[in-house]
Amino acid sequence: MPGTNLTREEAQERARLLTVDAYEIDLDLSGAQEGGTYRSVTTVRFDSAEAGAETFIDLVAPAVHEVELNGKSLDVAAVFRDSRITLPHLVAGSNELRVVADCAYTNTGEGLHRFVDPVDQQAYLYTQFEVPDARRVFASFEQPDLKATFRFTVKAPSGWTVISNSPTPEPKDDVWSFEPTPRISTYITALIVGPYHSVHSSYEKDGQSVPLGIYCRPSLAEFLDADAVFDVTRQGFDWFQEKFDYAYPFAKYDQLFVPEFNAGAMENAGAVTIRDQYVFRSKVTDAAYETRAETILHELAHMWFGDLVTMEWWNDLWLNESFATYTSIACQAYAEGSKWPHSWTTFANSMKTWAYRQDQLPSTHPIMADIRDLDDVLVNFDGITYAKGASVLKQLVAYVGMEEFFKGVQAYFKAHAFGNTRLSDLLGALEETSGRDLKTWSKAWLETAGINILRPEIETDGNGHVTSFAVLQEAPALPAGAKGEPTLRPHRIAIGCYDLDAGGKLVRTDRIELDVDGPRTVVPFPAGTARPAVILLNDDDLSYAKVRLDEESLRVVTEHLGDFTESLPRALCWASAWDMTRDGELATRDYLELVLSGIGKESDIGVVQSLHRQVKLALDLYAAPEWREAGLSRWTEATLAHLRAAEPGSDHQLAWARAFAATARTPQQTDLLQALLDGREVIEGLAVDAELRWAFVERLAATGLMEEDGIAAEYERDRTAAGERHAATARAARPTEEAKAEAWASVVESDKLPNSLQEAVIAGLVQSDQRELLAPYTEKFFASVKGVWDSRSHEMAQQIAIGLYPSFQVSQETLDATDAWLASAEPGAALRRLMSESRAGVERALRARAADAAAATV
Repeated sequence: MPGTNLTREEAQERARLLTVDAYEIDLDLSGAQEGGTYRSVTTVRFDSAEAGAETFIDLVAPAVHEVELNGKSLDVAAVFRDSRITLPHLVAGSNELRVVADCAYTNTGEGLHRFVDPVDQQAYLYTQFEVPDARRVFASFEQPDLKATFRFTVKAPSGWTVISNSPTPEPKDDVWSFEPTPRISTYITALIVGPYHSVHSSYEKDGQSVPLGIYCRPSLAEFLDADAVFDVTRQGFDWFQEKFDYAYPFAKYDQLFVPEFNAGAMENAGAVTIRDQYVFRSKVTDAAYETRAETILHELAHMWFGDLVTMEWWNDLWLNESFATYTSIACQAYAEGSKWPHSWTTFANSMKTWAYRQDQLPSTHPIMADIRDLDDVLVNFDGITYAKGASVLKQLVAYVGMEEFFKGVQAYFKAHAFGNTRLSDLLGALEETSGRDLKTWSKAWLETAGINILRPEIETDGNGHVTSFAVLQEAPALPAGAKGEPTLRPHRIAIGCYDLDAGGKLVRTDRIELDVDGPRTVVPFPAGTARPAVILLNDDDLSYAKVRLDEESLRVVTEHLGDFTESLPRALCWASAWDMTRDGELATRDYLELVLSGIGKESDIGVVQSLHRQVKLALDLYAAPEWREAGLSRWTEATLAHLRAAEPGSDHQLAWARAFAATARTPQQTDLLQALLDGREVIEGLAVDAELRWAFVERLAATGLMEEDGIAAEYERDRTAAGERHAATARAARPTEEAKAEAWASVVESDKLPNSLQEAVIAGLVQSDQRELLAPYTEKFFASVKGVWDSRSHEMAQQIAIGLYPSFQVSQETLDATDAWLASAEPGAALRRLMSESRAGVERALRARAADAAAATV
């Protein structure tokens, strides 16, 4: 029941007509252990600007029993249709609506999700309402600018706990009656219900006391490192309250690690839900803790930017997410006592590469996207909305100054608390504090699509002294099918000058910061200065642009990439090399050699793991087919050598173990995996724990060396939700026609799998070294994807549309099949976008393969 697609025009008209005051929501979840449906009773009071007007309220429900408007019963059959209840003949001023319905639990991560833990066989519930899914649980005016107060009353099974936005009350006869919330939007209301385990503390400072809670399932309690989560949370409270100059706006702050969560986390006011894979049950590297901390801080930042002050319409979703991303990483980088002061390195090497990739797809769009309806926003949680937007906010901070930026933010929060805003409200505040005219800046950066390339233009004399230095800016043509025109933008950048010291390390000897505008900008570089060994544009990663090195800098970096003393310039060079590989400017075989020559000197574990992923992707997609196996063999041998050489028990050892497991291919290599599993061989310091065991099992299954009995035996060792997912992946990974047919049927021909198991099966089904076995599924995919999209919920359909697209069938035939489908299937805008993005990936892979093949002949 996906619900009717709300348009921007409908939302604007409803907002013009209505002012919503309060909701009272009464839910009977006493039968949650059995599942099915539950009774939902909604009473909502609202004002109408016009007498006799008609509007509608949203509700997705299997059955509606009563609709009563201003004391008058309405004919349900006449007013309830397509997830909307028509409300005729409103009175001017105050109106009251009461709706009684049966709503359904879901297993898709949307609405009220129900999960049964295989460990204790208990049900666990949580809500996920962004974008339009509060209407799956109660009747609501489902748009962000119709804020109201919410009072929840919930009947739950005995012994369970109910958590919501307001502080948790003492239950009476298993009924939990919450106090009303402040005025918030429907999409950030929340209920989390079940026999959850909890740990409690508080944030105390200068007389302020905020209750803090952390929740997870009892089966994960032994792994819950609550003190570490509280530490990051308190760091965020300190830094955000200082920078925002506005006290935390809600009565308490709970963080709930919940099962089968589709995203990383969700900023429900005072009740943040987080995917419970962040409760680490096996050893992980520090990069995982850094990522978790960024997620925690991202959601905490939303309490102000998104929850206290909320976008009027989804056009400004980017600002909501970009602000939370920028401030979370800034908090990690600058907060006193932070464990991750190198967070901008991580941002440059992961988030920004996501943005650059997204910005070169045919679906590229301005940061401030034109969101016409809910379908548009549902596919817009992308690399532009999060990562490009955050990059541009970082550029804005460099442009106006950090102090001025946060002064503007402070004024913005005070002026618009518990209200709704547009981008112009924030930019106006920043213009006031910075004195900068941001209208031109906004138009160039926020209202245009695409990416710029910055290149150095350096001339030297015969003695190696610089005679002229300029920065050239290009605006490449947008991808075919993308809307808009190439745009040159103003960039505030730093230029780093690096030389080799006596120990062979690359050290920054000078830094120049300037505004780059137009196609050519002269750099104020003293004439006669000796040319540095490396000249790095956009040092410190202040702006958002693809950066290229001049010939001499590229030569030095190729030999000494691992020798930069700081992690950020290394990350910027690694990112540039990866971008060149994707663009076919650097052959995959040369990228592999670059990584192998420098990765041993790379100390930043997050960068190491990014390089592992990128090398694997390059070999799978961008390598010339006739060389791919040789490249994979060389890479796998290197991963094993690094694994054996790594410091015992170190993060690097674990990362290399995972990289080795991902591509082990020879009998000797797979024998080692099996021996490590059996305990017949031990690598000093390497803990072959639950998650690493499954990594080995999944690879052995994919190479045909572990059958159902072995997978079942492993699941018996780990009869948990995570074990169930891994077993599903391993079964689907087996290289047999029967395993593939069974996996395909469970995902495409049936809709019974919950979201997490569907995702796990897809991950196993699609193996990069099983191309021939998977070839017949190309035709099956195009025959079924439209029907899947039309019949499944958005999250479930998107998993299938992206995950089962034949991305590894890199050929003109795949492009032709996609084009034929696009021409004949008449997909809606959202599905068309996803398919066009996947097609662009195949097209890029074909170009990169040609470049790699050409390099072999040079």
